[in-house]
Amino acid sequence: MVEDRIVSLAPSATETLRELDATNRLVGVTHHCSVDATGVGGWLNPDFDAVEACDPDLVLTADPLQTEVRDELRNRGHRVVHVEPRTLGEAIESFATLGQAIGQPREGHDLAWRARSRVERVRRLVADFPRPVVYCEEWSDPPTAAGNWVPDAVRATGGRYPFSSPGERSTAVERSLVEEVEPEHVFLHVCGYGERSDPEVVLNRDWSIPAIEDEAVHVLDDSLLNQPSPRLIDGIEEMAARIHPEALE
Repeated sequence: MVEDRIVSLAPSATETLRELDATNRLVGVTHHCSVDATGVGGWLNPDFDAVEACDPDLVLTADPLQTEVRDELRNRGHRVVHVEPRTLGEAIESFATLGQAIGQPREGHDLAWRARSRVERVRRLVADFPRPVVYCEEWSDPPTAAGNWVPDAVRATGGRYPFSSPGERSTAVERSLVEEVEPEHVFLHVCGYGERSDPEVVLNRDWSIPAIEDEAVHVLDDSLLNQPSPRLIDGIEEMAARIHPEALE
């Protein structure tokens, strides 16, 4: 069944629908989503009455932080599809899940297949290069090492990530740990900042690490690493190009 009226309360779902060429069916989105549709509030605090007014056939939510939102919507009688990817593989699989949910199973399957193929291409290109330690910071006060799918993403790009294992939540890090593992690259992708993260925030720290000494602090749009959508695959390719530019020329 093709759902004609969809409300997306998750930016990751919105971006996945963009890749599925289905944003024309979005009748409501959060103010975090860049789609021409009715705004229904934030992703953690949507206006449930505004969602109701959109008269959706389907509402999309994501992430454990939205479980209460999901439950409230279901209590109100809405059909809700909720995904909670924690690893890179689960994020890619969610593309197929969303395709199925909106009545485009073939397109969702193909999108997931293309994403896996792109990641595997990166893995092959960097396979024979040294694997530097990489630190990915998704919040700066306090410094927080990104978790979830980011460890998988770093490994796919040819780096090492000793800050967490795939699927673990993001955690604050101590200076002593960062200095002990000596990251050669830092990727700054502060949640909610888009491309506006300031590398000086890291460069001005008194951390003794190669990445600061070599000024190898890279700013990424936060959606490229924080969002489990096809944007994440773009982020993996961008990271690999900065870690191993000679491999992706």
